[in-house]
Amino acid sequence: MNRPIRVLVAKVGLDGHDRGAKVIATALRDAGMEVIYTGLRQTPEMVVNAALQEDVDAIGVSILSGAHMTVFPKILALMKAKEMNDVLLTGGGIIPEDDMNTLNEMGAGKLFAPGTSTADIAGYITNWVKENRAF
Repeated sequence: MNRPIRVLVAKVGLDGHDRGAKVIATALRDAGMEVIYTGLRQTPEMVVNAALQEDVDAIGVSILSGAHMTVFPKILALMKAKEMNDVLLTGGGIIPEDDMNTLNEMGAGKLFAPGTSTADIAGYITNWVKENRAF
């Protein structure tokens, strides 16, 4: 790979807690990735448009608000409409395991619960990108 993996980290909706997203952004940067952090209160459209503009390999959504069953499907639909078929949508936060499984079946990548090792998250993104993105 001749360039670093590019990851967009986003907080979607009214969720105002961004400490976890900032920790993840820093950990991914420390793992050698380029990280674009969009800040709070993004819409799915804003996230997908920023991902397109920044030519990212992965989108990571941090969500604690309980709106994951609305946010992730909307982002997936927008990504599909824009033919972003080789971009990973991953994320984490307060998401029940059954909902994680449903979102995975819809096309989201692995979703992470609070307390997951940042090294595990960085490793997952790195492996997914190596297997699914053409450089």
